[in-house]
Amino acid sequence: MFNRFRSTPATAMAALLGCALMTTAAPAAAKEKPKKEETKKGGMSASKTFSPAVKKMMDATAAKDAAALQAALTEGQSTATTPEDKYLLANYQLQLGILNKDQTLQAQGLDTMIDSGLTPSESVGVYNFFSGNFAYGAKNYAKAIQRLEAAKAAGSTEASLSAMLMDSYINAGQVDQGWAIAKAAIEADRAAGKRPSEELFVRPAQAFQKAKRTNDMLEALTMRVQDYPAPATWRNLLYIMLQQAGADKDMNLDVLRLMRATDSMTDRPEYAEYSALAIEAGYPGEVVAVVKQGQAKGVIPKSDTHFSGILSSQEPRAATDAAAVTADAGKPATLNNPKAARATGDALVGNGQAAQAIPLYEAALKASGGSDPLVLYRLGVAQALAGQNDAALASFAKVQGPRQRLAQLWTIHVKTKGAPAAAPATGG
Repeated sequence: MFNRFRSTPATAMAALLGCALMTTAAPAAAKEKPKKEETKKGGMSASKTFSPAVKKMMDATAAKDAAALQAALTEGQSTATTPEDKYLLANYQLQLGILNKDQTLQAQGLDTMIDSGLTPSESVGVYNFFSGNFAYGAKNYAKAIQRLEAAKAAGSTEASLSAMLMDSYINAGQVDQGWAIAKAAIEADRAAGKRPSEELFVRPAQAFQKAKRTNDMLEALTMRVQDYPAPATWRNLLYIMLQQAGADKDMNLDVLRLMRATDSMTDRPEYAEYSALAIEAGYPGEVVAVVKQGQAKGVIPKSDTHFSGILSSQEPRAATDAAAVTADAGKPATLNNPKAARATGDALVGNGQAAQAIPLYEAALKASGGSDPLVLYRLGVAQALAGQNDAALASFAKVQGPRQRLAQLWTIHVKTKGAPAAAPATGG
C-alpha cells in the first residue's frame, strides 16, 4: 500500500515539470514607422557618400518594401564608411529583419548597433533586451546573459527579463545565480502587490531536482506555494516531502495531515496510506474521519471493500476511544504527565476536537521547559485548526528540527487560506 503511493514520482512532479519559458516577439520600438529624423538620431548624421542610400532605406522602410530595402542596404554596404554610417546601416538591417520576420537578421542588426557604442542611452536597455531575447531563443545562453544583464543595468522594465535571465543562468549551469535572480524578482513583485510568474519558482526547482539538491528544491517549492496555494501545488510539494520522510511513520502522518488540511489529497492511495498509519498509531476517530472524507469527495467509492472493512472495524473503536479520551483529558494525572498529555492531545485533534487539545499540549510543553519541538508543532496545528491563527503562527515560529519546514508550510497555509490572490505579474 505504501510502496505503491511512493513509487510514482512522475505523478508528483507532473505539474512542476509542465512550465516552460517562451521567447518574446520582435522589439516593439523597432516596429514603429521609421522617421526621417533617424538619420540624425542621437546626434548622428550620415556621411555625404552614404546619404543617398540612407534616403532610399528610409523610403523603402516607410513603404514596407522589403525588396527595395534590401537593394538599398546592398548599395549602402559600399558607401558606409563612418561609425555613424555603419550604425544607421545596422538599424535598417534590423528593419529588414522585421519586415521579413527574420530574427537572425534582426539579431545581427541589433548586435552591430549595440557593439558600436553609439546607441542612444534611452535605447540601450531595449536593444540589449531584444538582443538577449534572440540569443535566448537560439540557446546561446552566455550571450543572452551578457545582453540581458546589460539591459537590466540600463533600467529595462521588460516584463519577461527576469525570467529569461534566470533561465539563461540555469541553462548555462549557473543554478545559484539563476535562483538569486528569481528570488530578487519574486520579492520585487510581492512588494509591488503582484503575484510573481510561476516560472520563477518552477525552473529553479527543476534545476535543483536534477542536481539532487533536495533542500533547495523544497525551498523553491515552499516559496511557490506561498503565491500559488492551490491544492495541486500543495500536493506536489507535500508528495515530495512524503518521499523524503522515508520510514518515519510519525512524520508521514504529519505530512498527510497537512495534505488533508490543504485539500490536496486527491487519490485513493493517499487515503489508504493515511488510514493505515492512523490505525497503526491508534487513532480510530481520525481513521473514520479520513475515510468518510474520501467517500464524500468521491475519491473512495462506497463500494470499495477495502475501506468498507476499515470503517466496520474502526467505527466501534472510535466511539469507545472518544469517550475514554474525553474523560482522560480532564484528569490531573493526564495534565501532569507530559507524555500522556501529548498523546491525549493528539487523539483529540484526530477526533476533530482541536480546541480541547490545546491545554494538553500547553501542559506538556510547560513540563519540557517550553522547547519541545514536536509538542510546539502539534500545539501550532491544534491552534490553527481551532482558528487561533495568531497563536498558531507564534508556535510555528519557534519550531526547530525535523518539523521546521512543516511548521513553515502550516504558517503559509494559515496566512493564505481564504486570502484574496495577489494580482498576477505580467511576466517574470
